[in-house]
Amino acid sequence: MAKEVKKFIQGAGYEPLEDRCIIVKYAPENLSEQFAAFFNSEFYVLQMCEHEIVLLPFNTTWGNLRKDVSLALPYEDIQSVELRDDLLNTVITIHTGSDTIRLTTQQAELSSLRSSGVYATMYAGSFKNWHRENLDGTLEALKDLGTASAQG
Repeated sequence: MAKEVKKFIQGAGYEPLEDRCIIVKYAPENLSEQFAAFFNSEFYVLQMCEHEIVLLPFNTTWGNLRKDVSLALPYEDIQSVELRDDLLNTVITIHTGSDTIRLTTQQAELSSLRSSGVYATMYAGSFKNWHRENLDGTLEALKDLGTASAQG
């Protein structure tokens, strides 16, 4: 995980889990929104922490992380998590008791050539793409959250 991400998350009072952070955007609902979202550069770091999922936004002008938590979603509020491949992305749908949160993340294979790879290497201090390295494990852990709450 990037040192900047870990520092910001801990500074906000959360305990990040190692290798459980990826780059995400909010997912569009339909084709019209997909077209508009193509030009949208609002990316976030999704960081799984000890007791919650935290989203940290990137500054759309400068591309750096903002020291601002956009969302903190406690695991206990999550009822289910669904993953669905959509062309070159994976859509993450998180259902809570009162809301549905749809995020999209760029698949690992091409992420070095896409925005997620640019943001991930920028904060690694090297050419290491932590988004690509963390993607499978993070998606599996998210899916397990939904399974665990359904069984509980």
